[in-house]
Amino acid sequence: MSTSRGRSSGRRAGRPLDRRRLRTVDETSAGGLVVDHASGTAAVIGRLDRRGRLLWSLPKGHIEEGETAEQAAVREVEEETGIIGRVVAPLGTIDFWFVAEDRRVHKTVHHFLLRALGGELSDEDIEVAEVAWVPIGELESRLAYADERRLIRRATELLEETA
Repeated sequence: MSTSRGRSSGRRAGRPLDRRRLRTVDETSAGGLVVDHASGTAAVIGRLDRRGRLLWSLPKGHIEEGETAEQAAVREVEEETGIIGRVVAPLGTIDFWFVAEDRRVHKTVHHFLLRALGGELSDEDIEVAEVAWVPIGELESRLAYADERRLIRRATELLEETA
């Protein structure tokens, strides 16, 4: 599953079109949905947006040199939630565009379904404002991004198949 989010035109309503040329870069990240099967919950992270609103999302981050997407997903989930997980299945890929630091960024994020093996829920990562265990049935209403909500529907199907 590949989905896109974000604006592609580079122009926002009410703002003049900026004619300078932005350098385009590609970034690849990985993350996922880590599920505690015993409690029927999943760990999600909350980040503050520029307006100070708490937006809930799936943990994710850059793939480091020499890492596979699966290894990066396991590492990022642990770094951002404190939960140690094991990849069960791929969930899908989301790609989107944004502008940051005078760069136009095309970001691709590979998501995986993970089974929680241990660890303790923690928001020690500086990029994370809050972490929470959320009942799987409430994830779609909690997550801020439509593309991630679609991944939750795929995860629910996979969880039903493996129950």
